[in-house]
Amino acid sequence: MEQTRTALAERIAERRRGIGDPRALVGEMRRSVFLVPTADGGLWSARSGGVRWICGFTDEAALARFALHHSYGDQPMDYAALLGARIVDEVVPSLDEPAGLAVDIATEDGSMFFPPVVGIVPDRVAVDSGEAQEGRDLGR
Repeated sequence: MEQTRTALAERIAERRRGIGDPRALVGEMRRSVFLVPTADGGLWSARSGGVRWICGFTDEAALARFALHHSYGDQPMDYAALLGARIVDEVVPSLDEPAGLAVDIATEDGSMFFPPVVGIVPDRVAVDSGEAQEGRDLGR
């Protein structure tokens, strides 16, 4: 039985084809529930390019593709279900380092990155706002 794509997966596919409204994509991300793997009492993330990426998945199939490469043997992968808005508005600012959301990273031609910039994360932690740098300079 084939599972229908989520609304966010459809918006991601549009943007990857060069069509669709980027604001609609961000809005859909904020309204979507993500399955975020957990490890050692926290959310699973990876660092790349000076950014900590929280990895979220749009459905169990996308999470399963990731788990094939990042779980230990036959051990189930624990995860939390979090609203996109909560990830970018609450979790990202709590990390005290540049952070964003990486969606469906194990899905060929279906991943999307939401970087720590104005319009995606709060201005005070967006790397392009000036406020984030001022906070780091003050030892935040």
